Amino acid sequence: MAKSKATTVAEYLRELPADRRAAIAKVRSVVKKHLPKGYEEMMLWGVIAYAVPLRVLPDTYNKQPLMYVGIGAQKSYISLYLMGVYGTEEHAAQFRKDFEATGKKLDMGKSCVHFQSADDLPLELIGKTVAAVPMAKWVEIYRKSRAKTRDLRKPK
Repeated sequence: MAKSKATTVAEYLRELPADRRAAIAKVRSVVKKHLPKGYEEMMLWGVIAYAVPLRVLPDTYNKQPLMYVGIGAQKSYISLYLMGVYGTEEHAAQFRKDFEATGKKLDMGKSCVHFQSADDLPLELIGKTVAAVPMAKWVEIYRKSRAKTRDLRKPK
């Protein structure tokens, strides 16, 4: 399974094989427990997402809610998208350092951590990472990044 066409989280979870549903359920529980106020759970881009709702930030570049965290089953692994880690170099470096200090093997792209089972993740660190960026701060990081992009597009 890669990108789902499910429109609700419940529908998405029903589509998954039992082992993946269990892994996602465990990680989802950690995310929901530590998620700062204001983010909303929804389906976005075919994964379970925790995002800034459009009523708070309607002017995103793609007219979609601004994702902060996502969890999705891919063909051969599960991805945990930690956009806050990708949002700043400082967060990325600290996350990698803290993850490696747990002794668990980090399989990570720019923002997504790949795993097979929730046991592959240091769940305490995942909770701490999710809790680290309140929604207002995430919106501020997003707006600063978009301003830089617009500045780069301006003719000199």
